[in-house]
Amino acid sequence: MTRKPVHLAVYDTYADWETGHTTAHLALAGYEVRTVAPAGEPVTSMGGLRVLPDLALDALRPGDSSLLILPGAARWDEGDDLAPFARTARAFLDAGVPVAAICGATAGLAREGLLDDRAHTSGAAPYLAMTGYAGAGRYAEADAVTDGGLVTAGPTEPVAFAREVFRLLGAYDARTTDAWYRLFHDSDPAAYAEYEEALSR
Repeated sequence: MTRKPVHLAVYDTYADWETGHTTAHLALAGYEVRTVAPAGEPVTSMGGLRVLPDLALDALRPGDSSLLILPGAARWDEGDDLAPFARTARAFLDAGVPVAAICGATAGLAREGLLDDRAHTSGAAPYLAMTGYAGAGRYAEADAVTDGGLVTAGPTEPVAFAREVFRLLGAYDARTTDAWYRLFHDSDPAAYAEYEEALSR
């Protein structure tokens, strides 16, 4: 069965380290990763990487995607420029297509009301509280959280974020995902052989 692409949002100042594990290992699992920018023009990441996106945001449709990934960026907290990405996340979730948001993107989703009725996490509860959202009671002190088709994580948890995405999409079986997490998150030397064995099955 052909998998639909995974779409990675990119915009100026996006935090390039936050989604690298996710996109690299989804690609290894057979997903095409396509980048989506506000207007289809080149953008520059926080780390200075210049990206020529595959498509503009207004050309993205939930039915053409397996997942929308929203990385953090300084711009999430500098005005409403990225609000269209939060509105697109709402369209994805309403269509039953999952979304994964990390770091500052969680604040964008909070402003959009998407965290009011879902368990979620972020960098810190006070950070999301500054958005004035109504979902503070659903905040979880956890590395990453999945609820209602939405993955959330803070900026220090790119590996846990990736694990939740793999689980949500069924990109790898449980044994492979567990070994992968112990290898990349815990630096467990025993996990390498288990991971290689799991991939070869």
